[in-house]
Amino acid sequence: MESGVEPSELRRFVTHTERMVSPKAVAGLYGRAEMLARMPMPLQRWIVAHARGEEYMGFVVEPYCLFLAYEVRDEAAAARLLPPDYRLVPTAMFAEEEPRYCAILGAFNIHTSVFWGARVELYLIAENTRTGMLTWVICDYESNTINYDPGEGFSGATTSRAVITTSHTGEVIIDVRSKDRPNHLEVTAAVPRGTMRALDQRLWIDGNLSVDYGGRLMHVGSDPFGLIFDPGEMAQALSIPLDAVEVAQNTFDPQFRADEPFSVACFPYAQHFLTTSYPQPSPIHDKRALEDAVRTHAQQAT
Repeated sequence: MESGVEPSELRRFVTHTERMVSPKAVAGLYGRAEMLARMPMPLQRWIVAHARGEEYMGFVVEPYCLFLAYEVRDEAAAARLLPPDYRLVPTAMFAEEEPRYCAILGAFNIHTSVFWGARVELYLIAENTRTGMLTWVICDYESNTINYDPGEGFSGATTSRAVITTSHTGEVIIDVRSKDRPNHLEVTAAVPRGTMRALDQRLWIDGNLSVDYGGRLMHVGSDPFGLIFDPGEMAQALSIPLDAVEVAQNTFDPQFRADEPFSVACFPYAQHFLTTSYPQPSPIHDKRALEDAVRTHAQQAT
């Protein structure tokens, strides 16, 4: 899929996104988030609703993030994790792949304006019946840095181990373990075995314009949020063959998904996003509006 964003505009957007991330500022926010985590949830939500400051934050996913798609085997159990007004819909990670009800695990290193570290997220792919938008619904996560979600508010690191890295042999190596929950993901994937394939555009473009929280992270009344990015970043990714992927452990919600993934994707480059500093609805609902937003932010960077 061709992007309508000019190369020079993309470079300005990337630079603008990276410049919004300050290691010093991120370090200062860690203690503040831990302090907020001790406050009652109603007060946390009030603070978020009335927060003032930068509207957008830079959000950079570092190279070799990995996504594992599992078929949902128990639709009723999975649907119970969705917020109101959502329904599971079949999808696929790559174009021309058979659509299925999907639970996707994403593992990535990130640096943003407000947190910096490693993160594993469990998503259900659903449709918002009010808006018709395909949505990545975050139902669980583990992270070695600060977090905020509508259901549980602010928190510090949730992991006892958080390894997401690569080796000189071309392997992505993941070993992320929760310190309080049974969640444990241990995966090795051979990147040189992968081939670049076209991605399913509704999942990777439309889905990233509508992101919401489910399961323990859900709070009725919160709004989905969206990401701003060059849609060309979602044109293709490495498809890693299943025999090149070893999943030694995956205990993220095994009760409703298949035991083994049916598709594995890896992005061998950094991905640059802008999003609102706290979750709020996005007016962007299609590729054209997304490209316009990238151009606008690129112009602001000059």
